[in-house]
Amino acid sequence: MRQLTGHDASLLYSETLHANANLTANVTYVQIYDQRTAPGGKLRFKSILSHIESRLHLCSLFRNKLLRVPFELDAPYWTEDEHFNLEHHVRHIALPKPGDWRQFCIQASRIHARALDMTRPLWEIYVVEGLDSFDDLPVGSFALLTKVHHAAVDAACRAQIVEVLHDTTRRPPQPAPAQPWFPQEPPGAFALACMGAVSSMLAPWKLMNPLLRFAPAALAFASEVFRPSAEPTATRFNAVASPHRVFDTRRFMQSEFDRIRALVPGATRGDAVLAVCAGGLRRYLLAHAELPRDDLAAIAPIGVGVGVGVGIDESDSNSDAQTPAERPWLRVQLGTHLTDPVQRLAWIQRQTAASPAVAPAVALTDRTAALHGMQLASCTISPVPGSSVPLFLHGARMTYFSAILPISDGMGLAYAVTSYDGRIVISPTSCRELMPDPHAFTQCLRDSFQELLALAVPAPAAKQRATSGSKPRAKPAPPRASASDTHSPRPRTARTASTALPVGTTARRRSTAPRR
Repeated sequence: MRQLTGHDASLLYSETLHANANLTANVTYVQIYDQRTAPGGKLRFKSILSHIESRLHLCSLFRNKLLRVPFELDAPYWTEDEHFNLEHHVRHIALPKPGDWRQFCIQASRIHARALDMTRPLWEIYVVEGLDSFDDLPVGSFALLTKVHHAAVDAACRAQIVEVLHDTTRRPPQPAPAQPWFPQEPPGAFALACMGAVSSMLAPWKLMNPLLRFAPAALAFASEVFRPSAEPTATRFNAVASPHRVFDTRRFMQSEFDRIRALVPGATRGDAVLAVCAGGLRRYLLAHAELPRDDLAAIAPIGVGVGVGVGIDESDSNSDAQTPAERPWLRVQLGTHLTDPVQRLAWIQRQTAASPAVAPAVALTDRTAALHGMQLASCTISPVPGSSVPLFLHGARMTYFSAILPISDGMGLAYAVTSYDGRIVISPTSCRELMPDPHAFTQCLRDSFQELLALAVPAPAAKQRATSGSKPRAKPAPPRASASDTHSPRPRTARTASTALPVGTTARRRSTAPRR
């Protein structure tokens, strides 16, 4: 039996601060697979269920549930679920016809928004079939939606529940015989109450925990009463979030981000990602005539010695050395007041290159940082590191990996930046009332990316200049379609940052499923 840390417990208590219990702290990992590589060319639900069952012993999170202390005298404990039932956590669904990308995003958002059963282990896996109308995906592809509570993700050190289910080869190793499992009997309510009382007497400051749980609400109230003279810059995303989630995604090549970061000396791949996210946010607010004159900010993690973007920069060798709770977080000005995208990238690079000792950093997770900085930042940008090599689920190759993040009141926009197999996926999460058109938002992201890519030196020219030492041409390369987004219905030219996207545009009508 293991007790939750104060940080993990705060993620549980934060859900009770909102009148709507559906404002949950879930993290949902989205994975799509090509089952043609599986044995026999097809992977049935029964085989997936057996595969998950054979890996249960590799991660304690699978069978651990919460055990709360009576009267909340102490933080809850993780204890084994004596009534564990695998089929309660792994479910099988299918999209209705036509089964396109828009339907998939709606279904994934609904699953993500549902609260987990707090009396059972805090995870669920949905096997989703019926993806036959996805562009650039083979017929028969299926998806896994792995939903985990944020507190359990931190306790398991990132996405361990996802990692243990995959192999790096098509032919998985022969599973070992099932290990006998005998759950430990949890202590009774009286014993837990005594343990909590003793813990509180040994550490008197813990008696303040019930009051500290409501500290974010108290701070928000105090800020309204004692408002400073300088009004913070707010957008539509600094409002109350509803329980209705929206999610969409765009996928790019890592090599293309390397070309973008070369526009500014010293910029990292993480800086380029921040610049694309900043440009997308600027375009979206400009299209709705809501772009403030003052600069907007984001809350993003700091990598050790490489700036923002843990798990995004190749030079970040310490990304596995820290759990999400231990990573410092930085409030980064996004440069949305700048019309030039290169100047915006340089603006971000100067901030991330500063010493963390000088930068206003706080050791918080993305959700806690949102609560503390909800009047100071417009969004959170959270990297979700993935594998640099292809992964396989019982022989089926993973072709897409992304995540849906939690949002909170005052912080209604969260970017999940995932890296997998040479690609970077940027996935914004919001609610239906704050972002009624997620497809338009991701189109703004793509336009922001294309604008920077059009200014970057093409890869062949950059290689030739490096070998010959010739000077770069003053005229920028003409814009072209991204290699990760060639399924757009018609060619598009790079739009300048000052050009507004037509309000209410529906962007494209074809499926936006990612390329393999």
